[in-house]
Amino acid sequence: MTQEMQFKNIVAQYCKTAPEEMTNDMRFREDLGFSSLDFMSFLGELEDTFDIELEEGDAVQVLTIGEALELLERLQEEA
Repeated sequence: MTQEMQFKNIVAQYCKTAPEEMTNDMRFREDLGFSSLDFMSFLGELEDTFDIELEEGDAVQVLTIGEALELLERLQEEA
């Protein structure tokens, strides 16, 4: 399983959209229906799954799946 698909499988746990239907321009709140609590739980799960540490300032700027994937990739390169 690719990292992108693993990421989208995590996203799918918090919304009603199937991973294979997700596009990088989908927004977490508007398109996927994430609540603030969903988003915070999702971020914690990302940290555990990908062994990264998200800074709150970076996380609140993430609006789309594509932005989140870019941040994930950058954090893994820095680790």
